[in-house]
Amino acid sequence: MADDTSDTGALDARTENAALRSALAAEHAAVWGYGVVGAALDASAQGLAAVSETAHRDTRDRVVDLLAERGADPVHTAGGYAVPFPVLSGTDAAALAVVLEDGVAAAWVRVLDQAVERTTRELAVGALTAAEVRAVGWRATAGQTPATRAFPGLPQQ
Repeated sequence: MADDTSDTGALDARTENAALRSALAAEHAAVWGYGVVGAALDASAQGLAAVSETAHRDTRDRVVDLLAERGADPVHTAGGYAVPFPVLSGTDAAALAVVLEDGVAAAWVRVLDQAVERTTRELAVGALTAAEVRAVGWRATAGQTPATRAFPGLPQQ
């Protein structure tokens, strides 16, 4: 009698790694996007963009290391990314930061949905939580209400 658990485990690991690759792609986009955000902010607000960018770089690096430990190829950063709207003011920059954080949050929700490993779930919860905390601040700066989301990373009704 064949043991199907090893095939199921391999499939689960591939599915989890695919979700991690998607989260990595979102982290790459966020790192790049915060360059645009920072460029549109006045000097007094650029520190928050730099802190946000560093947080995404750190998370990105953790995911790259995790995938490397698993022998899985990480996705690479693109040369550039499309910005969903012109960023011509500090308010536009804050709105772009919200888009970046919401995109990252959605990717980490997918990781939570596909995660098999406890450490992967813990990483995803931490990244999702941090993205929503940053998004709340950016939503407030952009004048968006409500500033919080009941279910970060999920489509809003």
